[in-house]
Amino acid sequence: MMENQTTVTEFILLGLSNDSNLQIPLFLVFLVIYLITLVGNILIMLVIKVDPQLHTPMYFFLSNLSFLDVCYSSVTVPKMLENFLAEQKTISVSGCIAQIFFFIFMVGTEIFLLSVMAYDRYAAICNPLIYSTTMSHKVCVKMVLGAWISGFLDSLVNTLYLTDLTFCSPHEINHFSCELPLLLQLSCTNTFANEMVILCFSMTLGFASLLLILTSYICILSTILGIRTSEGRRRAFSTCASHITIVLLFCGTAFIRYMRPASGYSFALDKLVSVQYSILTPMLNPIIYSLKNKDVKLALRKLLGR
Repeated sequence: MMENQTTVTEFILLGLSNDSNLQIPLFLVFLVIYLITLVGNILIMLVIKVDPQLHTPMYFFLSNLSFLDVCYSSVTVPKMLENFLAEQKTISVSGCIAQIFFFIFMVGTEIFLLSVMAYDRYAAICNPLIYSTTMSHKVCVKMVLGAWISGFLDSLVNTLYLTDLTFCSPHEINHFSCELPLLLQLSCTNTFANEMVILCFSMTLGFASLLLILTSYICILSTILGIRTSEGRRRAFSTCASHITIVLLFCGTAFIRYMRPASGYSFALDKLVSVQYSILTPMLNPIIYSLKNKDVKLALRKLLGR
């Protein structure tokens, strides 16, 4: 009992596997994924900046999403790569809380930005005659700032309450990064306030964003079905296909991660789902947009052909 009440100053991240023979192969795999993420997203930002035809609201939001994905993957992957090669896979309590702060910041901003992008597609398809007025550059900048500020406030509220907690042995986190639900399980002080913040603040903001995305696409679908020609319907839907794919990848796996019943909890499945939405999705976003978007593919060819 005394050991269990020992206050800890650092945690041990158990990672994806404790098999020493897998550490180097896993390091190489995730290093390649991280490099693809950085190169792909930076390339998307560069293409949008240099091609005047892509200076539209949709690509302005995409450029911000690419920048966000670079930041998002950089929150967890560098420490993950370091731990693959380290004998002591530790992280300080303050470092763990800092990682959680930036993780919630990036996740929150991404879901808000995805909802803004859904509204942009709604405005373009359902109200095309006033689209340029509705989505002026000034409005777009305000929407992006709103997404970043909302993500920051969500993260700040959650991590401020974390600083009041005391953590006791055992100090092992069965994951490759610090995540809020896992850290709360290690606290030897009452976490009721933290859980209420998640329920009343984070969940409310998250579901509001998902509701905006869902409402936007219900209106979009209704408008597309009202288009008389199949070619018109195809063209209208093609402008949304990339965004829908990204929303399903990001929100779908995050929903599985946090809304799964406790009876079906599995550390292995939890890690795989976390890899999907926090590491693979930022890598796949630029690939999805470059493969499904003719304007981006043309701009990439022009840039790389110089």
